[in-house]
Amino acid sequence: MSMETESELTQEIRPPKNSKGILTWFKENLFNTWYNTLLTIVALGFIYFLLKSILVWAFTDADWDVIPANLQLFAIGAYPRAEVWRVWIVLYTVCALAGLSGGIWGGLTLRFAVSIGGFGIVCTLLSFGISNFSWTTRGWILGGVALLSMFLFLGIRTRSLLPKMRRWVLIGWILSFPWTLIMLRGFGENAVSTTNWGGLLLTLILTVVGIGFCFPIGVLLALGRRSTLPAVKWVSTAYIEIVRGVPLVTILFMAQVVIPIFMPDNIRLDKVLRAMLGITLFSAAYMAENVRGGLQSIPRGQYEAAQALGLNYPLMMLFIVLPQALRSVIPAIVGQFIALFKDTSLVTIVGLLDLLGIAKTVIANPDWLGLQAEVYIFVAAIYFVFSYSMSYVSQRIEDALGVGIT
Repeated sequence: MSMETESELTQEIRPPKNSKGILTWFKENLFNTWYNTLLTIVALGFIYFLLKSILVWAFTDADWDVIPANLQLFAIGAYPRAEVWRVWIVLYTVCALAGLSGGIWGGLTLRFAVSIGGFGIVCTLLSFGISNFSWTTRGWILGGVALLSMFLFLGIRTRSLLPKMRRWVLIGWILSFPWTLIMLRGFGENAVSTTNWGGLLLTLILTVVGIGFCFPIGVLLALGRRSTLPAVKWVSTAYIEIVRGVPLVTILFMAQVVIPIFMPDNIRLDKVLRAMLGITLFSAAYMAENVRGGLQSIPRGQYEAAQALGLNYPLMMLFIVLPQALRSVIPAIVGQFIALFKDTSLVTIVGLLDLLGIAKTVIANPDWLGLQAEVYIFVAAIYFVFSYSMSYVSQRIEDALGVGIT
């Protein structure tokens, strides 16, 4: 066989190109038939007139001065201005852990860390157009970005040198929760009562507390409902069904009114702690049903295989069943977390000034009468950013674990 013939036989054959240009995509999806073309033209016209009206209002008629003038109020509510440094210390802790996590794990955590740093830089640049934005605040923000960058570089450097660093970072995230509460509360004469927590700060604290505690309680309730012990099963089932049968507003009112009746006279829980308890107990019932759905999807053979290996019930659930069950219900669990985040706005009914409560107080100010649209659009944008972020993280986790891939 000649060299020429051999080279022809061994020539690399590339796969056909399946990528399509944007014009081809438009033709095949929007203008492939006469009625699709008509529907596309009508939809584009509707979108044009709708966006035109919104953009004209946003850039000409709307008065956005209400947002920068009350930005600190939206962020921390009635938190004492002399103790704001506590909030910055908490944010610095989050920046350090986020940078270290992004450097060590990379991927999604790296994008999360970069997003925090980019958000800080954008806030600093936009602040130059706000007259009441002090240089002290800009310094705090830039300091957080610098700290995040430093720990990001440290995480990248220690990724291969210290394999056990991941464990310590996870421990750091767990300890950051009590550290946050202690730092924000304080001790002694300078202690800040939780009744002064408000705005986005209170919304995030209620969300983190609710997520952090409703998940393990929900898992225990789900296991209890599937238990073979009648007493455990009946108690778990009764709790889940009773709580799921009443709205969250009822639970919040009961937490504010009923809980103090059963507390000793020398122990008093303030409104924020009672709201945390009500949100946690309410969300735990729904979380239990999500987890139970995942447990029911596990084949019986998995249980039998674990028992054949000599694993007892706790080890079987911890290492064999629960990892598979939770993996299959990630969308439902994250959906519950998003619902919990938005449901925190109901605490305004029991007198707490979360982000939505602050918005109501701002539009009640005589200086900002008639600016409901601007204020509520700003608040809705904040809720959307956090909700979409959780949804995005959920999708990336599903892709990494192969959830839904057959």
